[in-house]
Amino acid sequence: MAIQTQNRESTPQGLTFAQIWQDIKKHRLTMYKVLVATFVLSAIYALSLPNYYTCKVMLAPEISSSKGSSSLAGLASTFGISLGSATNGADALTPTLYPELMNSVAFRASLFPVMIPYDGEIISYFDYLKHHQKAPWWSMAVRGVISLFSSDDTDAQKKINPFQLTEDQSAVVELMTDKVVCDVDIATSAITINVTDQDPLVAATMADSVKVHLQDFITHYRTQKARVDLEHTRKLYKETKVKYDSARQRYASFADANQHVFLERVRSQQANLENELQIQTRAYSNVAAQLQLAEAKVQEETPAFTTLQPASVPLKKKGPKRSRICLIALFIAFLGSSIYAINKEGHLSSL
Repeated sequence: MAIQTQNRESTPQGLTFAQIWQDIKKHRLTMYKVLVATFVLSAIYALSLPNYYTCKVMLAPEISSSKGSSSLAGLASTFGISLGSATNGADALTPTLYPELMNSVAFRASLFPVMIPYDGEIISYFDYLKHHQKAPWWSMAVRGVISLFSSDDTDAQKKINPFQLTEDQSAVVELMTDKVVCDVDIATSAITINVTDQDPLVAATMADSVKVHLQDFITHYRTQKARVDLEHTRKLYKETKVKYDSARQRYASFADANQHVFLERVRSQQANLENELQIQTRAYSNVAAQLQLAEAKVQEETPAFTTLQPASVPLKKKGPKRSRICLIALFIAFLGSSIYAINKEGHLSSL
């Protein structure tokens, strides 16, 4: 029995909270230094981050029940997507593709010329993102060193080629990744556009502009075929109208000049002119009817959007959460200091 008791007492026990607390108290001076240094550094870091604001816009696209998801088939071809035939033999495309459209280089580049108010001036969004973005002091230092070895592309915003962007344009496009975000609710098809910026007025202005650009892009692709047909019908209408006017004038002039002539040759020629006028009249009437149908088709294919939440200048900043940054840094510092104290006392292997 004595041997069993001696073996049980010599068996190492697990580390208790009391031992951990004693280890921390023993090295509390080191922990105080680490926590104070962490707080100062995290505060400097958090205060160096510029404020940013977020403006949210919500849209609800109108989808015809007869067409269903195939109403945006023209937009699918833009991305080289072949969607299987759906009801009525139309291609199917849902609004869930809108975020992909907004992430495209062509869409982001189309926002470069948007004019925004900033610091009492009206400048382009490209100039604003390139020259008027606040950054932490360490980023400004790195940017200053890089600028010494790079040339300034002053006309980058004037020549926009989405197929081949300049370095400045590519950098601005990448900067817009987190600034302009689009989400679509699959259940309701509601579109949410979030624009984040350091200036609340710029955020609201760009949120409204992005909404308009998105509507224009979708309208352009959805009505592309209908507009091509309309342009062709208009051209055909102009040609038939010229022929109709010419046939009417020839018949009127011939009839006025030969009112009292009863020669068979004259009557035959007048009948030919009358037949040609009737043919041109029917052709002109048919094309005029087709033109009205083509115009109605464009109007029918034009999507309608309901603004659920318009753009509004945000009054409260979205971030950064400076207190949260400091608390997370202090927690990590406390955890690291505790592990250091436990390891210093040789108790880390007991955990």
